[in-house]
Amino acid sequence: MSEIPAKATESEDPSDGARARAADGLASAVGGALAADGVQPGDAMWQSSPPGSIYDYIKVASFSIGPDGLVDQWSLRAEHLFGISAERAVGMDPIETFIDPRHHERGMRKMAEILDGREWTGVVPFRMPKGVEGECGNEGLAEVYVMPTRTEDGEKAAVCIVVDVRTLRSIETDLAASQAIFGQSPFGFLLIDPDLRVRRVNHRFASIFGGAPDDHRGKGVHDYLQRGEAERVAATLRRVLETGSSITDMHVTGFVPGSDERRHWSVNLYRVHSGSGRPIGVAWLGIDITARRAAAREAAAARRNLALLNEAGARIGNSLDLETTARQLLDVVVPGFCDLATVDLYQGLLVGDETPPGLADGSAELRRVAFASAVSDAPFAGTGVPVAVGAVHHYPFNSPCADALRTARPQTVPGEDGGLVQSTLAVPMVAHDTVVGLVQFARTKGSEPFGDRDRDLAVELAARAAVCIDNARLYRREHERALILQRSLLPPGDPEASGLDIACRYLPGNANTGRPSEVGGDWFDVIELPGHRTALVVGDVMGRGLRAAVAMGELRTAVRTLAQLDLEPAEVLSQLDEIARGLGAPGGVQQATRAARRPREADLSEVYLATCVYAVYDSVTRRCTFANAGHLPPVLVEPGEQALMLDVPPGMPLGVGGEPFEEVEVELPEGALLALYTDGLVESRDHPLDEGLQAFVSALADPTQPLEDVCDHVLNTLDTHHGEDDIALLMARVQGLPTESVGDWTLPREPRSVGRAREYARAQLLSWDLELLVDTTELLVSELVTNALRYGEGEIRLRLLLDRTLVCEVWDSGLVQPRRRRARDTDEGGRGLQLVGLLSAAWGSRRTPRGKTVWFELPLPDGGTGLPDPAEALLSLF
Repeated sequence: MSEIPAKATESEDPSDGARARAADGLASAVGGALAADGVQPGDAMWQSSPPGSIYDYIKVASFSIGPDGLVDQWSLRAEHLFGISAERAVGMDPIETFIDPRHHERGMRKMAEILDGREWTGVVPFRMPKGVEGECGNEGLAEVYVMPTRTEDGEKAAVCIVVDVRTLRSIETDLAASQAIFGQSPFGFLLIDPDLRVRRVNHRFASIFGGAPDDHRGKGVHDYLQRGEAERVAATLRRVLETGSSITDMHVTGFVPGSDERRHWSVNLYRVHSGSGRPIGVAWLGIDITARRAAAREAAAARRNLALLNEAGARIGNSLDLETTARQLLDVVVPGFCDLATVDLYQGLLVGDETPPGLADGSAELRRVAFASAVSDAPFAGTGVPVAVGAVHHYPFNSPCADALRTARPQTVPGEDGGLVQSTLAVPMVAHDTVVGLVQFARTKGSEPFGDRDRDLAVELAARAAVCIDNARLYRREHERALILQRSLLPPGDPEASGLDIACRYLPGNANTGRPSEVGGDWFDVIELPGHRTALVVGDVMGRGLRAAVAMGELRTAVRTLAQLDLEPAEVLSQLDEIARGLGAPGGVQQATRAARRPREADLSEVYLATCVYAVYDSVTRRCTFANAGHLPPVLVEPGEQALMLDVPPGMPLGVGGEPFEEVEVELPEGALLALYTDGLVESRDHPLDEGLQAFVSALADPTQPLEDVCDHVLNTLDTHHGEDDIALLMARVQGLPTESVGDWTLPREPRSVGRAREYARAQLLSWDLELLVDTTELLVSELVTNALRYGEGEIRLRLLLDRTLVCEVWDSGLVQPRRRRARDTDEGGRGLQLVGLLSAAWGSRRTPRGKTVWFELPLPDGGTGLPDPAEALLSLF
């Protein structure tokens, strides 16, 4: 018979004294357990209906075996466990009946040992006989305790006690789950007896209400909750005990020790039964939902606010009348949001001034245009002296309302003692960054005070109303808004460039056309390029209106992008030509190219044409390369000479396509003045283009004056008839880099050139008093020269340029551009360009007529900008 190893000992014939001692021990244990539950052993030892027993939960059975090895007694519990009646079981061989045939031989040997007087305990697999409910033909596992006995005739027999192991393991699992609930559960758990006293709590409950879990034994709900809430909960507990109906998500409110904050719990209650099915109490599972309740209140408030905003969106702004819009705002907020409200607008806005006082000082004159109240028809006096509707007034400089107007931020004003108002929100009405008035929301005493969410809602409502109120002013200022759009596409502030002194002017047209919505497409730009070079651009999109302005913005963005690629001026214009051709085609450049091959009538409204002149100036050589796409020629004024127009082939306008662009390189002397402009400066209805160009050249007779003065002089001298077209004027005075600011060396193509390059760089930086940059520059120069030796061709040229920054250039004849890649941990090389990128402010490469140039740029030390540590940068690569 297969079994878990068990002990087998020779049985002693138990005496009556031994039985008595065992019985006394059992009685003592049971009595102690009953005494712990408040029951005297003498009162409950022989109860027919005990309060509960372990035998209610586990399956225990007994039977006896006679001297012949057959069953001679069979208990009722054995009938329940094995499913065989006593009449059938008595006389059966237990080995043949319950043990698998494969184990019969071992079972017989074990039975012989038992009948020989040996006591035995072990775990035995057995077969459940046919007909057992739920276990038909299945195998089971039982722990068996066999005690030898003797019959009346003195023959050897045995008594067997059998326990279902599966039930024991189920109880073990249940105990583990119980321990998890009481020791590890994040929820509060209680067991309450039929007297509504706490029998046991888990650690979570004890951690909230203080003390150890055992300290709560015997307490009632009145010890934790206030009287009214405790009585309600006690009544619910009694109902659960009586009816057995579970309670789900019962909300309980109370306080925890040491806190005045009201807490909320969601409680689930269900009746608990013993193994015999008798009710023994109520289980309480509680979850703290205080935060959830707060979130629900916040969500409800948010939904109310959204509904109010939706209503405001539907009702406010149906009219362009200022007073009507103000009244619509008050109809929405009173009484849904506040009890009283007023709207004040700047008097200047109402009388038609183009520019309201805005954020001036907050004390400008206002007119009260609307008032609403849910509690009184008296004039609103929440923030001072009552003001009637239609009256003109102003707020004192130090008042909260003036501060709200001045700062464009809402202010909370507490109510006066003895007054009707509890508090007031003074919210500025801001539309498009312009304060147009003030709205005040007030709540009376007894209402809920304003919170942060109410403050945000008030700002949103005021902003929506302000937008509607400001519409009339926006219509009057439509032209100014269009100009803001156009100017935002132009360079901000005063452009700066290496080796050039820059001055520029932009004057929008259409002042006298009577069509304020139209703007032009003139633009200019100053773009810094590597190697202390600068790109100067002036262009003009043909046509007028927002379409021209948008096309101008796209072309200007494209120019800046192409300039960063360091293309030659002619290549830049060729790419711009393709882009301009794609602006009018739905599919872009490729669709425009295909459409050009098919005969069709051109839609002139979709054709974008533009003129542009693009120049690149090198401050080291003072040479400037021009390319022109149908634009007016640049004007050059050399020191002591008359102004002249440069002979730059005009080319075709951008958007025409099919024609290449030519380049012209001009050396500009020191102090020379270069002027780029659009046709609005030199052409008008009353003056032909030739006269305008001649007048412009004549106006540059004294170029030695400051550039700003020269620009003003040109605009004041020429009869520009401003208003017919936009004017863009860009002037640059040549200030090349001094010879002492340039270091230039040619290195042979040999390994020793790397060390020489470092020596040249160190000596040059020391002569410029740039000791702080020596180590970094040496390291980066070494990397670039090494790359030129390994991957480049021809002689190597090293150049250092000092201006607002330090620029280092390494030239060679190779055409392959360096490509930065991420080296693997096992690679011995491949980190040179990574190091250049880490230590320099910027780096890159560009093509040259005879090869390529790789450069990097370092900021000059000014005491405030920390320079990267080369050692740390090297370590960061590994």
